[in-house]
Amino acid sequence: MYKLLIINPGSTSTKIAVFEDEKNVYEKNLKHSTEELSVFPTIASQYEFRENVILNYLKDENIETNFDIIVGRGGILHPLDSGAYAISEKMKEDLLSAKYGEHACSLGGLIADKLAQKFGCKAMIADPVVVDEMQDVARISGHPWFPRKSMFHCLNQKAIARRYAKDCGVPYEEMNLIVAHLGGGISVGAHKKGKVIDVNNALQYGPFSPERIGTAPSVELVKICFSGEYTQQEIVKQINGKGGLTAHLGTNDAYEVEVRAERNGDKDALLVWDAMAYNIAKEIGALAAVLYGKVDAILLTGGIARGKYFVEYIAKMVEFIAPVKVYPGEDELLALAEHGIRVLNGEQEVKEYK
Repeated sequence: MYKLLIINPGSTSTKIAVFEDEKNVYEKNLKHSTEELSVFPTIASQYEFRENVILNYLKDENIETNFDIIVGRGGILHPLDSGAYAISEKMKEDLLSAKYGEHACSLGGLIADKLAQKFGCKAMIADPVVVDEMQDVARISGHPWFPRKSMFHCLNQKAIARRYAKDCGVPYEEMNLIVAHLGGGISVGAHKKGKVIDVNNALQYGPFSPERIGTAPSVELVKICFSGEYTQQEIVKQINGKGGLTAHLGTNDAYEVEVRAERNGDKDALLVWDAMAYNIAKEIGALAAVLYGKVDAILLTGGIARGKYFVEYIAKMVEFIAPVKVYPGEDELLALAEHGIRVLNGEQEVKEYK
């Protein structure tokens, strides 16, 4: 039996779990107050603080630290192939400097490495958001200044795709799937024979989400940028953070919007709620074309996939393409553990980050 420690940092909390093989035996969401985090000049500089929070929790709960491997959430690095990666000095350097971008997920590798040194075990990350398997034709936009880049919920999309394939008794590498991750950010990917050959950038374009505007009319956006009314930082925040449901309805809580739309008779909320589902369905239809219509299944996952009305709206629009299967919620801790188990079993290689 293998024992794994899984670390998934978020903006104001750090989720950890202890797995014995694929069984989650301890799980805790360690929350961090705004006051605690405000003293750190960058997100990367929080890693020692969060490491100590984890150590204190393990000690307080009398959890033995005889781990075989520690798996951290992958951070924002240069584009990578899918898979598991050893935490190299180069990786730590890029994460600490935020060379490719700053996000709390980048703390996963830094913390995993430090704890592995303390506990005398292996450490790795898996399927970070920068996984890039896009085909070349999908990278071309209408101007060479603006190439399309892969930035999506790879960890959960790949885990759900593999889970569906396993349920079907068919290797993931032999299936064509469309997977839609529906959460604070939304990404829809075309999985062709084990590779995500096209996917929207969940931070910049595609369907709008609870707090992101997705694809916006470019000329109108340029006008606002040069209006003199907003700073660059304010506009970027409207695109990623204050867009989507937040901009339309004043909240990024999808469940709150669901209640307002479906139970309270709020017609404005219902229209925006429907529009978000409509845009997701359109993205799925576009990716069906990428796969030449040869789609084995459409998989809906993420927190918003818990909403029956919402997923039914999408399903009615796209079920002519392929069967729709819903995997509500997101189990990123299990997805990371599955990578670790495959590595320990010798079923999956650990790649080198260069």
